[in-house]
Amino acid sequence: MLELFGSGLMTLWLEMAGVQVKPLEAIDALTWQTGPSLAIAFDPNPVGATTVQKYLEGLVKSKLIGPELTPNQGIWIQSGPMLMANHQGTTPLPAASVTKIATSLASFNILGPDFQFETLVSATGPIHNGVLKGDLVIAGNGDPMLVWEEGIALGNALNKMGIKEVKGSLIVTGNFAFNFQRNPVLAGQLLKQGLNHTTWPRGVELHLANMVKGTPKPQVVIKGDIKLATAPPAGNVLIRHRSLPVKQIINEMNVFSNNDIAQMLADAVGGHTVVQAEAAKLAKVPQSEIQLINGSGLGVENRISPRAACAMIMALQRIAAPHNMTISDMMPTAGYDSRGTTHARTMPKATPFKTGTLRDVSALAGVLPTRDRGLVWFAIINRGPQVMAFRQEQDKFLTELQKKLHAGPSFPKAIAPHSTPKKSPEMGAESRMEIVNR
Repeated sequence: MLELFGSGLMTLWLEMAGVQVKPLEAIDALTWQTGPSLAIAFDPNPVGATTVQKYLEGLVKSKLIGPELTPNQGIWIQSGPMLMANHQGTTPLPAASVTKIATSLASFNILGPDFQFETLVSATGPIHNGVLKGDLVIAGNGDPMLVWEEGIALGNALNKMGIKEVKGSLIVTGNFAFNFQRNPVLAGQLLKQGLNHTTWPRGVELHLANMVKGTPKPQVVIKGDIKLATAPPAGNVLIRHRSLPVKQIINEMNVFSNNDIAQMLADAVGGHTVVQAEAAKLAKVPQSEIQLINGSGLGVENRISPRAACAMIMALQRIAAPHNMTISDMMPTAGYDSRGTTHARTMPKATPFKTGTLRDVSALAGVLPTRDRGLVWFAIINRGPQVMAFRQEQDKFLTELQKKLHAGPSFPKAIAPHSTPKKSPEMGAESRMEIVNR
C-alpha cells in the first residue's frame, strides 16, 4: 500500500508540474521536475527517518561526534516530492567541494554544455628554415584544462608547420593557465617546457602514453624568456586551439574534485557571486542557503544547506536532460568510474555523487537508485576531525538505506551515463587543433 501511495503521489506531482506520464514511468521520470525542489509531503514510510536517526546515534556511539555536536551534522533525504528525512537540512553548513555542484550548474546553464574555450597561438615574425624570427604569442581565454597533453599537441602542430625554433620570447596574454597553474608567468614556463620534449619535467612521458599511440614528441626550442602582455601584439594567428566541451570539463572537475578547474569555470561565468545567484535560481532555494566565497569549496566560509545541495543536483539533472545527458555524465558514479574520488569509496553501485573534504568537513551528495522509492536524492554534511571515518559511515548509511528500500534490477535509465564504463576524454586531440596559417 505504501508503494502504491508513493507512486500515485509521484504521478500527481509530475502532472502538477506539467509532465504527462504513465503510472509505471513515474519513478524514472522524476528527474524531469520543473517545480521547486522543496518537498510537498512527508514520506509515510518511516524508513528514511529511522535510518538517519540510527546513523546519527552511531556517530555518537563511535565517538566521531559528541551528543552536543549533532546540530553540526546536516542531512536531507528526498524522493521526488516526498521528504524522507531532515536533520538540520535547511541550515547552511561548510560544504567543501560539494560547492562544485553549484559551479557545475551555473557553468552548464550559462556557457552551455558544448561551449569550448579558445586559445590562440600567434607569431610576430616570419618563419624561415624552421626558425620563427620573432615571438611566439599565446592568448588565453580561460581554458581550465590546457594540460600537458594539450601542450604536446600544440608543439606537434607547430612542428608540422615547420617551426622548430623561436628566436624571440614566449609572450603570454589574456586569461591563460597551463597544467592547472594559474600564475601566467609560471604557466608560460610550463608550456615552454611542454613544447620541447628535451626539457620535459619528470612525469610528462606518462601523459604522452595516454595519448593516441604513435603521438610524436614535439621539439620547439624557445630562445627567449617568458613575457606578459596586456594585449596580444600584432602578428599572424597560427593555431586556434579549442578546449574540451564544458560538459566534459565539468565531469573531469567533479571526478577529480579539481579546485583550479572549478575556480576557472566560476571566473568564466562572472565569479562566485554569479554562481551563487544562478545556482539558487535554478535550484529554486533561498540564496541564504547557498553562501559562497569561491567556486571550488576551499574554506569553511563556503556554506550550503543539505536541502540546497539536493536541489542543485536535481536542477543539474533537469537542465541536462534536453541535451540527452544525465547527472552521471557530469559526476563520478559508483561502479562506473574508477578514477578520482571514487577511490576507496564503497557506496552502492550506480550512485552518482559528489564528495567534499576539508580538514574537519566530510560532505557527500548524490542520488541513490532504489526499488521502493525510485530516485532518492541525498546530502550529508559531517563536521569533525575524523574525516576518513565519516566517509566510511556515509557509505554504510547509503548501503543500509538502499537495503531497506531495495536496489532496483538495473541502472535507472533516467540517471544512467551514456557510456559504461565511463570514458576518459581524449586529451590532446588533433580535432580540436585548427592550423590557420601554414
